[in-house]
Amino acid sequence: MSKTLPVMRLLLLSMLSATAMADDAVLAPPAALVMENVPPVPAALASQLTKYTEFKPTSFTDWHPTKQEMLVVRRYKNTPQIYRVAKPGAPLELLTDYAEPVRGASFQPKHGKFFVFIKDSGGNEVFRAYRRDVAGGDAVPFTPDGQRVQDMVWSSSGKQVVYVTVPVGRTGSADKINSTIAIVDPLNPDGARTLTELPGGGWGGFKFSPDDKQLVYGEFVSANESYLWLMDLATGKTRRIAGKNGDEPVAYSSTLFSKDGKGLYLVTDAGSEFQRLAYLDLKTMKSTVLTADIPWDIDGVALSEDNKLLAFVANEDGTSVLRVMRTADRKLLPAFKLPKGTIANFEWHKDSRHLAVALTSATSPSEVYAVDVKTNAVTRWTEHEKLDIDNSKFAEPTIARWNSFDGKAISGFVYRAPAGKFPGKRPVLINIHGGPEGQFQPGFMGRSNYFTDEMGLALIYPNVRGSSGYGKTFLKLDNGMLREDSVKDIGALLDWIATQPDLDASRVAVMGGSYGGYMSLAVSTTYADRIKASVDIVGISNFVTFLEKTESYRRDLRRVEYGDERDPEMRKFMEKIAPLNNAAKIKQPLFVVQGKNDPRVPYQEADQIVATVKQNGTPVWYMMASDEGHGFNKKVNADYQFYSTINFLNQHLLAK
Repeated sequence: MSKTLPVMRLLLLSMLSATAMADDAVLAPPAALVMENVPPVPAALASQLTKYTEFKPTSFTDWHPTKQEMLVVRRYKNTPQIYRVAKPGAPLELLTDYAEPVRGASFQPKHGKFFVFIKDSGGNEVFRAYRRDVAGGDAVPFTPDGQRVQDMVWSSSGKQVVYVTVPVGRTGSADKINSTIAIVDPLNPDGARTLTELPGGGWGGFKFSPDDKQLVYGEFVSANESYLWLMDLATGKTRRIAGKNGDEPVAYSSTLFSKDGKGLYLVTDAGSEFQRLAYLDLKTMKSTVLTADIPWDIDGVALSEDNKLLAFVANEDGTSVLRVMRTADRKLLPAFKLPKGTIANFEWHKDSRHLAVALTSATSPSEVYAVDVKTNAVTRWTEHEKLDIDNSKFAEPTIARWNSFDGKAISGFVYRAPAGKFPGKRPVLINIHGGPEGQFQPGFMGRSNYFTDEMGLALIYPNVRGSSGYGKTFLKLDNGMLREDSVKDIGALLDWIATQPDLDASRVAVMGGSYGGYMSLAVSTTYADRIKASVDIVGISNFVTFLEKTESYRRDLRRVEYGDERDPEMRKFMEKIAPLNNAAKIKQPLFVVQGKNDPRVPYQEADQIVATVKQNGTPVWYMMASDEGHGFNKKVNADYQFYSTINFLNQHLLAK
């Protein structure tokens, strides 16, 4: 007996040592990530989180022109790719397999033997267009290398494509660019010809007339101001057909020709706070509003091939409502029984009967449905593969409303932790959307459900002033010198949190991406004593340096929103409010995430705030991806960012 004790002791010590080694194992970060002060991710944590990272949203991209089949986008391995779906519920057939994400695709619109798509490299958003046969083979580029494609549309005949390119790599503040409008047969890339050159980078929304003799398109100055133009393709001559209403700027979008070519269907806020569906008669130039009784923004429009039905989506307080209108008498069809959620895109099949819809909800990642307008039947075309998690139990959001410093009503969506699972008041994570002309709409939270379900956090997604969806006056309330007012909306939200019996106002963190990253930094400087930590993802740290370095094709569009840094008074204001110049006020830990190839918010915005905050002695984590741009699109990078964010919040928000 005594002879066996040493052996047993050695075995026990060996087992304990192996367990300790397993507990200490860490996950190797992706090769593209360069990090400062970011602690290793425990392998056990990554394993625990896996079930929250395997969601694969599916988005619709095109119907086949002659068959009842479609193209969709879903993640394959590390990036979103193109699939074909032969019928409802059929297995998805992979058509592309690239290291980089593929952005949408469309069939050749007459026979559908090939499709076209765009992709960039490393998140640089220098999109190039490619053609590939459905039957297989190599993809063939048909737009110039090194030129960013930012709009592309098929002709009505299906023989040609019009595309818009802008030069890239120009970031000087005085740099002026032109957009090149070209037309090409994708089967003959060498035959491309330029239609015209247009000043600036704000041109898009091109659509052909039914006879392919004209193009309608938009000139976008800001979220509140745009103009409509017509081009004669035979002569190249252009004329502006819609613009301001007197001195009042007007916004136009989603413009398309009626099938007889006599008019345009479009969405506009002319004479209204909200974006309304209208018809513009091209002979009389008289505009008729078709949705005057809907007090919400209209998000997009689609016209059936037979010209009899218009589909559109109303954004009702953040929820998408699909509607179909008869063009003859402008009466609405009965509502369809789609799940409640957010509709990303929709399109008619050429049979004028079936309408494809990509829809996401709080309990389901984006899936594709088809509505039969003759029977009102709704058919689900795609189904997520089985997961090791019951997402049907994910939290549904509630709407919160609070009054800001000036009495302005602000709203947001709150996702609460499961009732009864976590005792006491819950810590809060405020997540601010980008844009700033964006809007948080309640959809599928995916991996963020870990914050509520496993960490017990309450998530709040505010729509501060400057957000879309609440009228054009609200949209302009943060422009230029009014920038800090949107930050004060978060201050009022902190006041509201303090009044809620289930929320812990002493444990609040703030997070945001792009403009939301700026907001996160601004809140960190303005309300440093009221938050515990902040996360800045591809955010702006100084509007002056941002405008001087952002790509030239978007600079003038951003100046309308943020102000012109070349104006001495505006520059002085921008420098005054810059988080970079107020970094000494950041007292709580900061996590900064950035893509090296970001053309929108250049990586220097992250570098400079990190360096300055570090000098002040405030803890700062920094994660840079060399193969990403404006946010992480590759799954391995996004996963590691997520794991590190969990670490950051556990350490700086939850720890007491």
